[in-house]
Amino acid sequence: MYCITKEVYFCYGHRLMGHPGKCRHLHGHSVKAAITLSASRLNDQGMVCDFADIAAAAEGFIDKQLDHNLLLHRDDPLVSILQTANERFMTLVEHPTAEYLARMIYDYLKTEGLPIQSVALWETSSCCALYSEL
Repeated sequence: MYCITKEVYFCYGHRLMGHPGKCRHLHGHSVKAAITLSASRLNDQGMVCDFADIAAAAEGFIDKQLDHNLLLHRDDPLVSILQTANERFMTLVEHPTAEYLARMIYDYLKTEGLPIQSVALWETSSCCALYSEL
């Protein structure tokens, strides 16, 4: 099996409602998403996929949906305040954890037809969440 990984960097803000620790407060992260693709055979160019194609798909989605955005659970009471203030934010059906964001990126890249194996989202230099269907 051949595997390649492309790293993408972005920033977002969030809070985890009901969390007993610091993450219940609004805060932000500068993250690294490590996107791994795999294939049993190489394409005509001798690649799993061109790194530029991974970047175009991933960065397009991330720039539009996640980067410099405030990610909140749909039941967060801040939603109505942010709507009134015409602020940029995104509501999610799940809590905006690193695990859920890794899955969002994975699912999007899968719909783009990329042979996605996993997405690892590094929220800090020592904390990583990984999503794969394996």
